[in-house]
Amino acid sequence: MIDESEPSLRATQKAATREAVLEAARSEFEAVGFEAANVRGIAKRAQVSAGTVLHHFGEKKELLYAALFDDLEATLDRALSRSNGSLEKQASSLAAAVFAYYQKRPALSRTLLKESLFAEGLWASKFVSQTQRVHVALTDAVRRSITEGALVSGTSAEAVAAAWLSFFYFALIGWVQGAHGTPPALVEQLFSQHLAGLRPPPPKRSRR
Repeated sequence: MIDESEPSLRATQKAATREAVLEAARSEFEAVGFEAANVRGIAKRAQVSAGTVLHHFGEKKELLYAALFDDLEATLDRALSRSNGSLEKQASSLAAAVFAYYQKRPALSRTLLKESLFAEGLWASKFVSQTQRVHVALTDAVRRSITEGALVSGTSAEAVAAAWLSFFYFALIGWVQGAHGTPPALVEQLFSQHLAGLRPPPPKRSRR
């Protein structure tokens, strides 16, 4: 009789090994920096062979991208699922969630952000996909605000969402360079000022 559970067990073990290697890579990169980190050190932390690390990821840069991508994707899942409240509240919650994630591992995050600007192939498309996902979600939120009358009719939802992303990346770059200690507050301020020009005028008071 064929044990049908064996392939499933192997898949589970493979996934567990991959996650153990990723967690070890996160710790190693944060502790010694990307340049000083090496596959042997990561393998030692994960309690696997260096060959196992290379089998799963191929090279150190692949590990760097994967070390944050999976967790960041999960962070976006949680943040984008909170669709309640005003447009400003949703945007602020999203910025706070993503920056909180980066700030848990500041050294690793700064390295990844710098490296991801020059990512190629699969990882470049994954990072672009994350940005597009946020843009789509914010565009939907802006459209709801227009429908509810919070923003003037004719406002481009796509342009407002793109403006938020530009504010977000401006604050993110500032944080990477050490220029802004509280980037979510900066994003909130810039976005609020942007939306102020898109509000409908207050109703005129009738004269008696």
